[in-house]
Formats: sequence, C-alpha cells, structure tokens
Amino acid sequence: MLILILGLLTAMGPLSLDLYLPAFGDIARGLNTDIGQISLSLSSYFVGLGIGQLIYGPFLERFGRKKPIYIGVAIYLFAAIGCALTTSVEGLIVYRFFQALGACAGMVAARAVVRDLFDTKEMARVFSRLIMVVAVSPIIAPTLGGYISASFHWRYVFALLVVLGLLILLGTIILLPESRPANPDYSMKPVSILKNYLAVIRNRHFFIFAVSGSISYAGVYAYLSGSPHLYLEIFGVSQGQYGLIFAFIAAGLIGASQVNNLILARFSSEHIILTALVVQCIIAFILGASFMLDYLNFYSVTLLIFSYLCCLGFIFPNASALSLSSLGHMAGNASALLGSIQMVAGALASALVSFFLGHSSLSMILVMNLCAVGALGLLSFSSRKFAMKLG
Repeated sequence: MLILILGLLTAMGPLSLDLYLPAFGDIARGLNTDIGQISLSLSSYFVGLGIGQLIYGPFLERFGRKKPIYIGVAIYLFAAIGCALTTSVEGLIVYRFFQALGACAGMVAARAVVRDLFDTKEMARVFSRLIMVVAVSPIIAPTLGGYISASFHWRYVFALLVVLGLLILLGTIILLPESRPANPDYSMKPVSILKNYLAVIRNRHFFIFAVSGSISYAGVYAYLSGSPHLYLEIFGVSQGQYGLIFAFIAAGLIGASQVNNLILARFSSEHIILTALVVQCIIAFILGASFMLDYLNFYSVTLLIFSYLCCLGFIFPNASALSLSSLGHMAGNASALLGSIQMVAGALASALVSFFLGHSSLSMILVMNLCAVGALGLLSFSSRKFAMKLG
C-alpha cells in the first residue's frame, strides 16, 4: 500500500495533465475561445510544475514530509474546483498554474520519502515500481478523459481530479508514514534556501546522476512531441491505432523498469546505467542512420523507439536513486532540485522538436540522439574527471 500511495503522489502531476488533453476542443467551445488559447493552460501548468518543485523542497526539510503534502493537496483541490467552475479561459490558465503548484507537493515528497526509508539499491527497486504506476497514466488517462468529456461534460474531467485529490489526501493521512520529523532549526530565509540548493547541485554524485538521468529521460519528451506527426501524418494511422501504438511503446518502459528490479540482484545501479546508456546510444544511432538512408518503415521505427524507451526503464530509476543516495540529510531539497532538472531537460527537448528543428520526424530522431549521446557523454566525462569507480 505504501508503494501505491507513493505512486499516486508521483502521478498527480502527469495524470492531471493527460486527463484533460482530449477535452481541449470541448473546453474551447464551452469557454467561447479556440484551442490555441486553451493550450496556454498547458503552458501555465508546465510553469507551475517547474517552479513548484523548488518551492516545496525547503518546506519538506522544515516541516517534515506530510504537512507540505496536506498544503499541496489543498491547493490542488481548490484549483481543480476552480477549473471545473471557471467561465473564462483566463481563469482556466490561472487555476491550472495553481493546480500544478499543488501537485508538486506529492511529486517531491514521494521521492524524499523513498530516500528516507530505503538504501540505494532498494531505492532503485522502489523507483522502478513507481514508474509502473506513473507510466500507466498516459495510457489510460487520455482515453478516460475523452470518454468523460464526450459522455458527460468537460467540467466532469476536473470533477474527477477533485475526487482523485481527496482520495490521495485520505491515503496520505492513513497510509503514509512520517518518514522525517520537522526540523525547527532549518532556516527558511531566502539566502539559506539558496545556499542549500547550491550545496545539493555541488554534490558530485547528485550532479552526475541527476543531470545525466534527466538528459536521457528527456528523450521521452522528444518522442511525445514528435510521435503524433510521425504516426498520424507520415504513416497515416488512425487516432485509435496511434493510441494502441502509444500504449505498446509505453509498455516497454513499464516492462523494462520491472526487469530492472530483477537484475539489481546481480549488478550495481552504476553498471546498469552505463550499459543501458551505451545500448540506448546504439539504438538511437541506428534509428537516425536508418532514417537518413530511408530504410525506416512503420514496423522498424516502432521497434526501435520501443527499444529506446526500454533503456529508460533501466536508466531512470537507477539514476534517481543514485542522485539522492548521498543526500539523506537534504532529501527534500535534493528531490525538489531533481524534479526541476528533469522538467527543464524535458521542456528543452520538447522545444527543440517543436520549434527549433521544426515539426518533422527527423527533428524528433535527432533530439532523441542528442539526449542519449549527451547523457552518456556527461556520465563518462564526469566519471573520468572525478575518478569514480563504476563497479
């Protein structure tokens, strides 16, 4: 049950994002605007996710783990109710920002609790299980959101998020242990908070694994940004078929993360990350070379993307665990900074695909290559520089 509530806390942000995407058209008509304006609520949500995680880090250190969650879920519930009742697109944009701020509490606290309760190898196993919960969200949430919007009304999508928030709040109260007591000596002065964050980022273990893991995982964002163009326009599949493809590829990430639990019994997290990054780079290179030589077809590109995301099932949980392993005394700040780095890396990858390189399959594949090579390059360079022993 602990893994379930931690998974729900972690999935608050992604689930709240995926659930309302299919309702964009209905929301635009209901608020007498266009989809472009509704998309601004998506932008405000991402801004909230990026800022909010850094806000909660100090609060988790000062007040323990559960009280900040209560505050965050309360903000989340207020904002979800506001979204359900709003009569203007401006209101939706503002409420979505605050909904993201509230969701961040659970996302940051869940990672901190995992660091509080488990050692490094066990952390990697727990993060692997959390990926299973989080990765299910983009598979079922869009379908569920589309059904609710079509069968009832788009406002019921946000009503469902209110129910979800209440369940998470109840689960936190009953099932989640207080893994770190409040520390009244922790300073909440801005200068002290900044110094604490600088201390985290200067920790070599955190920097190497947080940044390399985030760069690698940003390949998912590149795929999410470019795959609709690839499958819907180039390969001409239907929306229903695209949903099945999306689910199949996401299943690779889920399955690999569970296999990761098994191989952790024989190999260290450092070895797993390094091996998975090398394999990911090879897959990315084959994907790019095949595209340039016009050797790709529907089946080969799907298989290669599936394999690419499988590598992330080994990289992400181990990188997250290793980045937090040496920062038990500042797990709240470290978790917050880790989440923000992941968000920034993902946003940059998505921006490269969407804006700088243009909407094309080549741009998606190039960015996926950059993410894989960049992560491996950083890990290899940093390992040599700091004379780390990966085994």
